[in-house]
Formats: sequence, C-alpha cells, structure tokens
Amino acid sequence: MSAIYSLYIINKSGGLIFYKDYGSKGRMDTNDSLRVASLWHSMHAISQQLSPTTGCTGIELLEADTFDLHCFQSLTGTKFFVVCEPGTQNMEALLKVVYELYTDYVLKNPFYEMEMPIRCELFDINLTQAIQKDRVVLLGR
Repeated sequence: MSAIYSLYIINKSGGLIFYKDYGSKGRMDTNDSLRVASLWHSMHAISQQLSPTTGCTGIELLEADTFDLHCFQSLTGTKFFVVCEPGTQNMEALLKVVYELYTDYVLKNPFYEMEMPIRCELFDINLTQAIQKDRVVLLGR
C-alpha cells in the first residue's frame, strides 16, 4: 500500500492544473478531483483571512482519521498539495522537491502557458522518480 494517495497542483486562481493519483483506494474521477482542488483553494483562502495571527499563509496540514493533506504554497500563489496516509512524515520536503521539478521542467518549458494544465513529459518522468524515491524511504521507516 502506498503512503501517498494523490498529488494536486492548483494555480493562483484556484484552477486545477495537475492531478496524479497514486493510491488504489477510492480513485476519483475528474469531476471529484476538480471539486477537491476548488474546495481546498477556498478553504486555504478563508483560513488566511480568519487566522488570528498576522502574516498567516493558510493551512499547511489538515489531519483527518483516514488521510493527511499537506500543502505548500509558492510565492506566486501556486499551491502544491499531497493527500497521504495519516502520520506520513517528510511530506513538506517532498512538496518542495515537486516545486523544484515544477520550476525546472514546467516553468522553463518555452511551450508552457502560465495557469494552464501541465502537459510536460520531463516533469512527469522526474515526478514519478521523486515519488518512487520517497516511497522507498517511507517503506524503510
């Protein structure tokens, strides 16, 4: 069983630009993944406004009984979040690796248009390698 269920990338407007499912339980169809991304974008924005602390950047971790949701927001407002097994460690580091891959293979691609869905083979290949490497580390816990 994999520790990582799915990975999402949301643009600053809340549009889902990348989704990858890694878990075998509870696969979602396209509409469900769009709903999750939209809901998370809204919750993240509301949490920034309702936070009692100044300078809050939004929710970074949502813990539930059956999953954890870890989020990383870049300076440009693009959100990267992963849904994983409860208690999974080092997801923040994984999200930063995903962000680095995004900047290296998507943003530097001359054919990529900002805010549009990601269709980049090199990004997919390197992302798969990073996730597999992370799974090996998690299995050795």
